[in-house]
Amino acid sequence: MLAVPNFSEGRDARLVGAIAADFERGAELLDVHSDAVHNRSVLTLAEGARALSGALANGAVGCIDRLDISTQEGAHPRIGSLDVCPLVFIDEAEREPARAEAIAAAEAIAALGIPVFLYGELASSPERRERAFFRRGGPSEVARRMRSGELAPDLGPPGPHPRAGATLVTARPPLAAFNLMLDTGELEIAVAIAAELREAGGGPPGVRAMAVDLDGRAQVSTNVHDPVAVPLAAVIECVRELAAARGVALVEAEVVGLVPEAAIAGMPDDLPLAGFDPARHVIERRLGLRPNAGLR
Repeated sequence: MLAVPNFSEGRDARLVGAIAADFERGAELLDVHSDAVHNRSVLTLAEGARALSGALANGAVGCIDRLDISTQEGAHPRIGSLDVCPLVFIDEAEREPARAEAIAAAEAIAALGIPVFLYGELASSPERRERAFFRRGGPSEVARRMRSGELAPDLGPPGPHPRAGATLVTARPPLAAFNLMLDTGELEIAVAIAAELREAGGGPPGVRAMAVDLDGRAQVSTNVHDPVAVPLAAVIECVRELAAARGVALVEAEVVGLVPEAAIAGMPDDLPLAGFDPARHVIERRLGLRPNAGLR
């Protein structure tokens, strides 16, 4: 079982390191990925001396102490300092333990005075399955919706924490966070590509996408919810077609965190994959599992 907490700081290396150390108390820290434009860091934790829920609670305390959501800004949507906190099951046998650990983590975070929303397969209603349901309008809009009674947390206080905002928690199988860079600075082109790439726009199933201005370069930032069924090579092919239709090219890609082995099947040799090391960033290789063992 893994945990992949996302927190809203990606610019100050000292802060990122201190918060990562908070999460690492009781867990094994496998990876840290920070992005200054998104102003976000994604950690990958494996079970260590304590249950992962304890490590996530330690990290939540670190986020309360070190971050203030009211002063944070960045390209990535967010509702809290500790924004998203998924427990990840590697095989079907881990599904129920991961769900139980996610609830334990949610309870521990809520006990700190942070409202918790359960999403994905832990959601209490269909509309609450998607993170976008909670994120629309950002932290100020979440606060307004909570004050009005429109949006109630699953756990914790009825309003956002003054420094930490709110946190999203779930249990899920591995997904792939995958960024694709275009050879243009025209954000409108990336917006159009993202609209067609995402599942809601007719793209591959389980793909979520948004456009980001990456310091003058247009980026399509995606989450591939089932990278075993929809490997990253299929996403690359789709983006290449959508980009070519608009007279631009795909020039580089980036994997955020760890992905299952099947996600990188058939990857093209002609597209640079920034900073990707299969020994470090493929789940099975990093954990010493048989290839595809237990993964859907």
